[in-house]
Amino acid sequence: MFMDHLLALVWIAIVCLPLMAAFCSGFSQRWRIAGRLIGGGLLVSVLALLGILLDENHGAGLWVFYFTPLKAAVLVLIQFIALVVLRYAQSNFTGDPDDRRFLLWLMLTVFSVTVTVGSDHLLAFWFSWVGISVTLHQLLMFYPDRPRAALAAHKKFILARLSEILLAFSFGLLYLAHHSFSISTILSHYPMASFGWQQQAAAVLLALVALIKCAQLPLHGWLIQVVEAPTPVSSLLHAGVVNMGGYLLILFAPLFNQSGPARWLVLVVAGFSTVLAALIMMTRVSIKVRLAWSTTAQMGLMLLECALGLYSLALLHLMAHSCYKAHAFLDSGNAVNALLERELVGVRLPSLKAWLVSIFISLALVSEAIMLFGANLPLTPLPLTPWLLVGIAVAQALAFYFNEATQALLDKGLAKVFLLLLSYVLAEAASTVLLADIPYTYDMVADYWLGLLFLSLSAVYLILQYHPSHPLARRLFIALNAGLYLDEWATRLTLEFWPVHLPRTKKHSVSLPSEIA
Repeated sequence: MFMDHLLALVWIAIVCLPLMAAFCSGFSQRWRIAGRLIGGGLLVSVLALLGILLDENHGAGLWVFYFTPLKAAVLVLIQFIALVVLRYAQSNFTGDPDDRRFLLWLMLTVFSVTVTVGSDHLLAFWFSWVGISVTLHQLLMFYPDRPRAALAAHKKFILARLSEILLAFSFGLLYLAHHSFSISTILSHYPMASFGWQQQAAAVLLALVALIKCAQLPLHGWLIQVVEAPTPVSSLLHAGVVNMGGYLLILFAPLFNQSGPARWLVLVVAGFSTVLAALIMMTRVSIKVRLAWSTTAQMGLMLLECALGLYSLALLHLMAHSCYKAHAFLDSGNAVNALLERELVGVRLPSLKAWLVSIFISLALVSEAIMLFGANLPLTPLPLTPWLLVGIAVAQALAFYFNEATQALLDKGLAKVFLLLLSYVLAEAASTVLLADIPYTYDMVADYWLGLLFLSLSAVYLILQYHPSHPLARRLFIALNAGLYLDEWATRLTLEFWPVHLPRTKKHSVSLPSEIA
């Protein structure tokens, strides 16, 4: 009992550290103090994660908080991303007269995310979920004189209110069905034999909230346009806020896993969003805009993993994507130089022979990995879609190495692919330790549906790369470059439903800006 309370007090201290950093935003040494507080929170989070994994109960609670290995790992990730963004923002806002305001809202956003992750009470979870949107809105509007930033923040504001209303209805139905505000108590009832309409409706509403939060098509425009916000804001948003939809489904996995309509809603919407966003990303020139479209595609893929019941893989995806996107946005300046160098050098497309050899080796490697590690994974039968995606990625990487036809590059490519496969299998197996034992149900139709989608994505990609001058490819490229005009329609409907006065720039007035390409 003493250890449980000690762990709970440690986690509550971690939750409060970002709030303490926000209160220190008025001090002269505010950035240094905030950095030390968040750094201390990261260190304590790692130690507490080890402690909770070693604890036989694998959980500790106090008041409205209850911490599990899943929540502990996500909190470590939040503290790490917050520390990285904070250090970058410190140099980025040196000499800025509004740096105090930025630090205040940045730390309050981190505090809201931290409370949301640690909450075990439906009301505490909901209020902190609202807090994330409110504090993030202040960061998105940090430069209120930018029309594109104002429009993106306005669309995000409306969608945030919609997701909060849907989440409130979902939580209300769960309370009526279980007569408890405790999330852990509610989830302990699943799987249940009598899955009534209240649970079904709650699961569908949670799926809708996750789709909205993860900026799935056609409600994606705000995520593409928030690149007008300061770079630390974009990094925090793409690395630590937009993926909260995935965390929501992972947290409520016992409920979501039992609802067929909720899972198929995600399979259809997130499936098309992933494929279309990946294709649209290919047509973009701006590095930040390409990264934004990549986030929409990656969030869709994470939701698809949840819909397939692969929650450990979804958690691994969430954590890896957060680290990657934080680095990608903060290093976007160097990415521009790297892209220019590749364009100057020129990259030859792989030949048919290179593709055939790489596909053969990819099949051999993936088959060997399935035979070696597939039997140790708690999935029966084994889903094919994740391995299909791994095989496509391996084949594409090897094709470019084989195209160069030098022994050094071939050896380098094979070594890199082997290490990536090994890392994938080990990391996916390790992530299962962080999750509760959720019953896995294989859905053959869903598995084949996603496999067909990703094979179609590969086919369209090859057509656009190898036959760009074909009339069909040209028309498709134009449509993809325009984002299939989905955001234009969504923006018009948004402004008709809730008009907003956009600021005027010194040179011109902007009312309905199109995406920067």
